[in-house]
Amino acid sequence: MTASHSDSLVVLFGATAGAYGAKLGSDERELILLVWQVVDLHSKKVGTLHKSLVKADNLELSDQCREVSGLTPEGLSKAEPLDRVLQQFSQLVSSDLKLLGRNLYTLCTDGQLLIRQVLHPEASKKNFLLSDCFYSFYDLRKEFHACYPNSAPVKDQTIKSMAEYVGLETDEAEEDFGVWQVKTMVAIIFSMLSETCNCRFTDPETVKYKYETGPCSKSEAVDSETVIRARGLPWQSSDQDIARFFKGLNIAKGGVALCLNAQGRRNGEALVRFVNPEQRDLALERHKHHMGSRYIEVYKATGEEFLKIAGGTSNEVAQFLSKENQVIIRMRGLPFTATLEDVLGFLGPECPVTGGKEGLLFVKYPDGRPTGDAFVLFSCEEYAQNALKKHKEILGKRYIELFRSTAAEVQQVLNRYLSTPLIPTLPTPIIPVIPPPYTIATGSIRDCIRLRGLPYTAGIDDILEFMGDATADIKPHGVHMVLNQQGRPSGDAFIQMKSSDRAFLVAQKCHKKMMKDRYVEVFQCSGEEMNFVLMGGTLNRSGLSPPPCKLPCLSPPAYAAFQTAAAVIPAEAALYQPQALLSTTRTPQASAAAPPTVTYYPAQAAQLYMNYTAYYPSPPVSPTTVGYIAAPPAAVAAAASATHTPMLPQPGALVRMQGLPYNTGMKEILSFFQGYQLHTDSILVLYNFSGQPSGEALVTFPSLDLAKKAVAEKNGRLLGSRYIELYLV
Repeated sequence: MTASHSDSLVVLFGATAGAYGAKLGSDERELILLVWQVVDLHSKKVGTLHKSLVKADNLELSDQCREVSGLTPEGLSKAEPLDRVLQQFSQLVSSDLKLLGRNLYTLCTDGQLLIRQVLHPEASKKNFLLSDCFYSFYDLRKEFHACYPNSAPVKDQTIKSMAEYVGLETDEAEEDFGVWQVKTMVAIIFSMLSETCNCRFTDPETVKYKYETGPCSKSEAVDSETVIRARGLPWQSSDQDIARFFKGLNIAKGGVALCLNAQGRRNGEALVRFVNPEQRDLALERHKHHMGSRYIEVYKATGEEFLKIAGGTSNEVAQFLSKENQVIIRMRGLPFTATLEDVLGFLGPECPVTGGKEGLLFVKYPDGRPTGDAFVLFSCEEYAQNALKKHKEILGKRYIELFRSTAAEVQQVLNRYLSTPLIPTLPTPIIPVIPPPYTIATGSIRDCIRLRGLPYTAGIDDILEFMGDATADIKPHGVHMVLNQQGRPSGDAFIQMKSSDRAFLVAQKCHKKMMKDRYVEVFQCSGEEMNFVLMGGTLNRSGLSPPPCKLPCLSPPAYAAFQTAAAVIPAEAALYQPQALLSTTRTPQASAAAPPTVTYYPAQAAQLYMNYTAYYPSPPVSPTTVGYIAAPPAAVAAAASATHTPMLPQPGALVRMQGLPYNTGMKEILSFFQGYQLHTDSILVLYNFSGQPSGEALVTFPSLDLAKKAVAEKNGRLLGSRYIELYLV
């Protein structure tokens, strides 16, 4: 038996087939040796010293292991596997305690690594449970430093240095590997128990039994020294899978935040918050450890990054997530008319929802309209598994998708829906629109450069300083700082130079040069390429990748399509305007040839727009939901272009198709609506930002009655192997 304040210690030492000392466990090598001895803290008596070899699945030993331990694969091949050795350990410890007249004990190890970085991860990978004694232990180095404050820092302590500090004379060469370590640790403990020190072992280290879920508020203070970013995760990973990867380390409550990409799908990354910096540092040692067959990269992250993903401000969400240790399931594709009773009836009595209606959270747009998404709480894994078996079952006329989710994903999805602009309107301009809009110069001459990866605090003065002497070759009004949709710096900027030669030299000289604490990428481009980039394409040193979707943009029926010959800056990428957003720029000092009064930002106070596509979150492996492509009001469109035409004919009615197989083309859609007087010009297949079919299409019918008839007759019908959902727009 174990206790937080016990009368006996079990001094434990171990070694793996790989790294030794400070790097123990960092290479994922298996345990091959355990040595232990029971110590009675009151009588200062000891039990029998035990040494046990452990048979690893991989018997290959590192050179360091062979040299330090003297063990061989042949000797290990005759040993027992780890689970059996640990059973023998428990039996022998109980027998020794009985002989000493004791029954409570706590482990004592040389540092944290054996317990946290070796035993717990290996037991997790081999799917067996460790006994309770391995969830509480004393770190001899910490106890020693508390007893002798003038000794070396904890991280620099070793068994040998502690022994030398208290004047113990030991010869490591006289004993077998592991035996000397345990005997010396016991001698150090007796020294600490002497009257001069009177050390008491009362505050053991603990290992959490399981990961606790919970909400996180954006106002919560998160120490950046406790956060890591895990990259390369399988997309189907849950928060429990990630907690299992970090088994042995204490993750803060609600400390796993799975990251979503722009389309709302999990992107294979997660931010993980630990209870203290020490645990975070141990997590960093698991860089490139494996989750299944994939290795996971582990890097430092910041508290700000964690709050951006996991933090929330909604009282409704906080109340929903306030129930602790619940399994969260996300439902997608619910009918917009679905009620709480409908969802509870769909789930049925075999998977009761925690708290009944209080355990359901519908996701809504800012105006209160349902999105078709909901989150559900279950009190145990069994109920959640029963719910997941209903994946793609029918509710009403729609099939419902169910996925595992996390508290952080609830926050992200709610934040995105509530912060994403609704489709029919554009964000309010930072500065009133004054037609005609300012356009970027076009042409094939590569006299422009693009800066990518700027610090978000960087201003025009920082860019001018970054470019040094080359500032003299910038065209007047030639620096274009790009803002995102919220009016904050996006990290990008475009600069128009006086010639292509100057642009080439600047790109060569400044590429990956540091600005503040970040390196900045610099690419040469032309005005024409700049326009392509602003339209959604990409530009790198190997050339131009065009926008992924070059189909005509569709605007809602009440708004005219916004078409213009020259590309203009998107709403997500509005230009800095001097009158409202910029302080007076400094005069370039690099060259006397530069006029002292040159301004480097656009002179006109015009807000510049481009069509953009609104994306909403969807679970992994689900079709991406693509919103309408928004356009400016008709007045702005008229100022931009005197001769524009809508993409769709004015008469008729529009129907939206969802759930299409990704290989669906015009022919399949026409066949689906056979007899409805459609032709290829009536169909628009929608694409996502990656240029891939989104699983959606828009179809124009000759009349509203015909569109209603099609929705009534065809909604929920199969196209290929998938149910198709139809909506009147």
